[in-house]
Amino acid sequence: MNTTLWICQTILAVTFLYSGIMKSSQTKQKLVSIGQTGVADIPLILVRTIGALEILGAIGLILPWLLNIASILTSIAAICFAIIMILAAKIHYKRHEPKCVMQNIIILLVCIFVAYGRLMQF
Repeated sequence: MNTTLWICQTILAVTFLYSGIMKSSQTKQKLVSIGQTGVADIPLILVRTIGALEILGAIGLILPWLLNIASILTSIAAICFAIIMILAAKIHYKRHEPKCVMQNIIILLVCIFVAYGRLMQF
């Protein structure tokens, strides 16, 4: 179980780190062109803020559990990402993007799995 959780944490961390770096450094037009269409109707300052929070959250998925320092933060980061995925799915649903909604739901389920799995080991 621990190995599966680490794999899921790593996948989530890489996914959100990439997304956060892109949102923190690219234009909205570039983000839309690479498939992050949910940012199209959001103010740039909010896109940048979400990007910075995704970077911090990606770190929070790995470091607390790895270093055994405030390990509860790993579950908290996963829960926060689950909330973000619910909001993202809502945005993509309104934009009639079923593929993106499914991606958000899959990521949401992985976040819930990590949050629950790490809470049970806490």
